[in-house]
Amino acid sequence: MQKEINPIAVFDSGYGGLTILKEIKSLLPEYDYIYLGDNARTPYGTRSFEIVYQYTLQAVKKLFSLNVPLIILACNTASAKALKTIQQKNLEKINPTNRVLGVIKPSIEALQNITKTNHVGILATQGTVHSMSYVLEIKKIHPQIKVVQEACPIWVPLVESDEFDTLGGHYFIKKHLESLLAKDHNIDTIILGCTHYPLLLPIIKKYVPKDIQIISQGKIVASSLKNYMFRHPEMENRCTKNATKKYFTTEAPKVFKEKASIFLQENICVMHLDL
Repeated sequence: MQKEINPIAVFDSGYGGLTILKEIKSLLPEYDYIYLGDNARTPYGTRSFEIVYQYTLQAVKKLFSLNVPLIILACNTASAKALKTIQQKNLEKINPTNRVLGVIKPSIEALQNITKTNHVGILATQGTVHSMSYVLEIKKIHPQIKVVQEACPIWVPLVESDEFDTLGGHYFIKKHLESLLAKDHNIDTIILGCTHYPLLLPIIKKYVPKDIQIISQGKIVASSLKNYMFRHPEMENRCTKNATKKYFTTEAPKVFKEKASIFLQENICVMHLDL
């Protein structure tokens, strides 16, 4: 008889969450994983709170139906616009023993050990910037920290078209970095508030002073999940450990597979899933 698999799910509106999954798998290789990209309806960054909430809730319900007890919303926009409502209003009705976690809070909690000047910059999509999620959460946890934000609408398309390491790519990356740093000359820490942005890290480092720390979410989220499992043995026991990985997309699997290689540098098997 086939053994029941209860995987940890990583959900994103597209490909960016693969950078989170990569770090989680690296730190916690023993678990079973499902990745779901809602590529048919990406980007979430330009959509309203209500639409992002509806789309994310559909994904959560679908993943729960696949025996998933724990979901990581690897999408910053979904974490910003949908997570709290799902946690507070929907989980109790759908499945009160299951959990949905985001990527914003772990990044913010890590700040106190990194910034010395208490001046922090956020680079993110239009949707995440407009949601003010980072600013509000930072004020709640670290009221002494001053925050400035910069929306970088062209960065995700640059990554997904694999054109970031070109003259044009460098121009747009440099432009947004200069704009962010001009807003506050005392910034000593920058959070990459989009899961696509770690791929731009080598280029970002070229145009940012060396004494500025850059926080990439993947390692922080992976470490936070490890800590979560330690603190919640009831969840740790429910998540199965056969080191399997499954990839799903709401778009064409062939397209997903091609673009996923930009993020994972490995050949994967992808299946279509309707939400």
